Amino acid sequence: MVNSTHLAERKKRRRTLDVQAGSGKQLLRLHVNGEIKEVATETSKTLLETLREDLGLTGTKHGCELGECGTCTVLIGGEPVLSCLVLSLESEGAEIVTVEGLMQEGRPHVLQRAFADMGATQCGYCIPGILLTAKALLDKNPHPSRSEIREALSGNLCRCTGYTKILEAVELATRREEAR
Repeated sequence: MVNSTHLAERKKRRRTLDVQAGSGKQLLRLHVNGEIKEVATETSKTLLETLREDLGLTGTKHGCELGECGTCTVLIGGEPVLSCLVLSLESEGAEIVTVEGLMQEGRPHVLQRAFADMGATQCGYCIPGILLTAKALLDKNPHPSRSEIREALSGNLCRCTGYTKILEAVELATRREEAR
């Protein structure tokens, strides 16, 4: 997840780009979940807003909209990014993955199955961001320790449940991937 120094830099850059971008629409070509999507969107819209409002990808959730909760996490170039802090303009040409893009050949991703099997969700609002953050971790480190999982997910807040089931679900997904 992005540390606090990076968050402050992103917020500053976003404010600068907001001023530079002004208002008005621009046609963007976004590479989302393996497909090129063309969208005419306000230049001041965040990636979060464009994904939800313009592309109908509502799996990415609005949380605090300040970059503090991790609810809006998507993957950009395989890295977890807080979509509430990124302008859509900044994402043009980058590979973006939302929770809708986790499906593999029409089946839920191993992490999604593990979360369901472990009962690692309550309301589910934070889970898309947690799933994508966990995916980025497992893509880089297929055998993380419990403390590495905890560190990777430290920027994702869940208000409904303890984190034990979430950590156990990531561990279960790791074991299932090893068994393949």
